Amino acid sequence: MSSHGAPIPMTSTPCGPLHGTAVVPGDKSISHRALILGALSIGETRIRGLLEGQDVLDTAKAMRAFGAEVIDHGGGNWSVHGVGVGGFAEPGTVIDCGNSGTGVRLIMGAMATSPITATFTGDASLNGRPMARVTDPLALFGTQSYGRSGGRLPMTIIGAADPVPVRYEVPVPSAQVKSAVLLAGLGAPGQTVVIEQEATRDHTERMLAGFGAQISVEDTAAGRVITLTGQPELTAQEIDVPRDPSSAAFPVCAALIVPGSDVLVPGIGLNPTRAGLFTTLRDMGADLTYENERLEGGEPVADLRARYSPDMKGIEVPPARAASMIDEYPVLSVVAAFARGQTVMRGVKELRVKESDRIDAMATGLRANGIAVDEGPDWWIVTGLGHGKVPGGATCASHLDHRIAMSFLILGMAANAPVAVDDGGPIATSFPIFEPLMGGLGAQLQRLEVAPV
Repeated sequence: MSSHGAPIPMTSTPCGPLHGTAVVPGDKSISHRALILGALSIGETRIRGLLEGQDVLDTAKAMRAFGAEVIDHGGGNWSVHGVGVGGFAEPGTVIDCGNSGTGVRLIMGAMATSPITATFTGDASLNGRPMARVTDPLALFGTQSYGRSGGRLPMTIIGAADPVPVRYEVPVPSAQVKSAVLLAGLGAPGQTVVIEQEATRDHTERMLAGFGAQISVEDTAAGRVITLTGQPELTAQEIDVPRDPSSAAFPVCAALIVPGSDVLVPGIGLNPTRAGLFTTLRDMGADLTYENERLEGGEPVADLRARYSPDMKGIEVPPARAASMIDEYPVLSVVAAFARGQTVMRGVKELRVKESDRIDAMATGLRANGIAVDEGPDWWIVTGLGHGKVPGGATCASHLDHRIAMSFLILGMAANAPVAVDDGGPIATSFPIFEPLMGGLGAQLQRLEVAPV
């Protein structure tokens, strides 16, 4: 089943050229953080362009449960009346984070150094994902956690009554873990230090500085060292959310593989810790250009123009780039199927513990559609057939994973036969306008009838 109802089987039929402008929703990562930091600030934070997907709406609901006043003014305009650092109230109900690993892990961090208790749950996919990678470093602050075996939700977090600052080296590249520790550090006295050997998306650091936190970032021989001074008074801000590069990946990649396509995707955030996919596509020979480059809210932004690119070649993606495009590997693997030769992706074990095991899900579906895939614990290789040679024709399991569902629907737009997914419902968690947006460009997507039980 999808995360919020009965399964929604969908099919994608080979289509003609995609043309037009694809206005994708606001950035999911920034939307989560804007709501949480707004709730931890003093005053009214105004947010424009908030992503109104289910993941973010669940975070908004959680902030209300912790005592912040969160108001939807319509049209992506929201306001948050914060309670200040240390001001969270104990929620009276279980916090349901739906499908959002980002939401639950960041919220756990935000409440971990307040003397309150909260219980978290989610859908079947989220409840199967490991939380120890966050609860272990939170325990260093004095936080306690009690969950199911394997450190899984549902889980109760008891915030530290007398938190202490920590120094923590992130063992795997994870912006969620880093951000959870930094948010917990807000409530601890003294300096909390996070060290990451590989830089991950830095929206939390940028936004903390914007809200008035004393935070520094230094690149050293030991890695990237982030130092945060705890117990600040954060000041409410006005935030313009850039459009999500992870959502932009889908119309961009579709345009590259559907013959005759020319699609403009405006206002996309190109933070260097998030733009790895676009760099990789250009390395493969994609006709992908940046237009009207600019800064908005401290984040680099540009309009992306993607045109059909029949001469793309497989490459070895640098492992150091993985953290900047970890969510985009599924749709990259679809593009790789239409390139010539092998696309090698290494250093991607994080894909094994996302909403699904994304390597296994994509490998299984691609093979069913006639594409050769080799895989290992932290690597996979897609052997492309070139344009016009991808068979298609299979039904793929989405595993309650929005990015898996959308990736296979993109595959169906350029394969020789339609490609179906067993459940497109999870797409609403991050990209609620995916169907009408792609349909407006010329894609042929259809929801299938389900026989009554």
